[in-house]
Amino acid sequence: MSMFSRPSARSALRRGASSLSSPSPKSTSTSSRRLSAPAAAAAHATFPPYLLAAPTTEITTFPSGLRVASETILGSSTATVGVWIDAGSRYETSRNNGAAHFLEHMAFKGTQKRTQYQLEVEIENMGGHLNAYTSREQTVYFAKVFEKDVPRAMDILADILLKSKLDPAAVGRERSVILREMQEVNRQHEELVLDHLHATAFEGSGLGRTILGSEANIRSLTRDDLREYIDTHYLAPQMVIAGAGAVDHAALCELAEGYFGGLRTELDEEERRGDAVCLDEGKFVGSDVRIHFQSDAMAHLALAYEGSSWTSEHAYPLMLLQTLIGAYDRAAGKTVTSRLCHDVATNELANSISTFNTCYNDTGLFGLYAVAEREKVGDLMASVTHNIARLADDVTEEDVERGKIALKATMLMGLDGNTNVCEDIGRQLLTYGRRMTAAEIFARIEELSLDDVRAAAYKVFHDKDHAMAAVGGLEGLPPYEWIRNNSF
Repeated sequence: MSMFSRPSARSALRRGASSLSSPSPKSTSTSSRRLSAPAAAAAHATFPPYLLAAPTTEITTFPSGLRVASETILGSSTATVGVWIDAGSRYETSRNNGAAHFLEHMAFKGTQKRTQYQLEVEIENMGGHLNAYTSREQTVYFAKVFEKDVPRAMDILADILLKSKLDPAAVGRERSVILREMQEVNRQHEELVLDHLHATAFEGSGLGRTILGSEANIRSLTRDDLREYIDTHYLAPQMVIAGAGAVDHAALCELAEGYFGGLRTELDEEERRGDAVCLDEGKFVGSDVRIHFQSDAMAHLALAYEGSSWTSEHAYPLMLLQTLIGAYDRAAGKTVTSRLCHDVATNELANSISTFNTCYNDTGLFGLYAVAEREKVGDLMASVTHNIARLADDVTEEDVERGKIALKATMLMGLDGNTNVCEDIGRQLLTYGRRMTAAEIFARIEELSLDDVRAAAYKVFHDKDHAMAAVGGLEGLPPYEWIRNNSF
């Protein structure tokens, strides 16, 4: 297989929080950390053999703050290695918004020692897969290769990340590519609505900015702007080198030291005072944005409440609530076990409705995305507000137990394959600072009680401001105040 691709920047938008080492004296093993209460419970609980036999994650932290984490999977002949960076569109300013995504494009256009053609041929001859994506809080570059090609993959990753040529002529040509991508995104209603949702829910803060950036920025960002972004965001403490599959941790550490050992460790005082880095908090704002098209027969809308951060005590209860509310699609008849989805399906209130639970470092969004015929929008919102307001009282012990089973299954299926494991390692180290074992995650899910779930539902939904974005035929959509007044 030979692939050379860049997925949509929005591919990480609705990832649920599943979301953490070694050969030298600098290393730290996860087993040496003091156990949290759920971790301690996991140590004494009874788990299926496949959980207890899961490979361990080795983590090494260098003096610079760079972390290397890997999980060796016996019997595997391939490996995924990558670089997870604590940098995304929320850390950009209004001046350089879109730089991380622009760099994602430019990374594949040639380096100081490889032309674009040479890079493509080298990956193809390895039978490898080189990929990247940008989200609001993370930038990721990774490669899937055979075991013998891990050193070459690390060389390529370091080359495209740190020594990208950023030829001014190539920068100019790539603008039109990104502008066409923006047009394609804006034609996808769900992508458009969720961008508008972030813009209104986090108005005035970094989380409200789009991943692609504004059209004006795409047209004006220069090579110097992109180089400045690398210098101010690609710092050693903000980066994790992750590997999974046929990887040797000691060898990976040696490669990381050789290729990434010269990274800067912190910003200087002038850079901290400058306008290259945004470090504001994500402040949720009750608000809505409505883009009405008289000719559109359908309404596309997202209703959201302030959710939880990755490390909040409500993170796991909200994951369970997301599972319980579920989703419905008229074409597939998907998950109509919740009262809301059953009501929507029985009364044909929407073509589809789904639940999203997006976690960030200091906040989150929990909500519903729906597509409905314009004349049914009013009835749909009446059903949604009624069921959401009653959720804290209506959820039962049976619901919680059913949700636990489904959540565990989702977690395990999300760890199927080297690439998914590598992704989990990188993301968890950036968000939690460690890698949670599957047994610990099972313990956290298993210890959830009905009171925990009800408390989370009450905190998030009961008499709380909401944010909403809607596009299409919206004349039947109730005003903000009506939705707000029906939240309890």
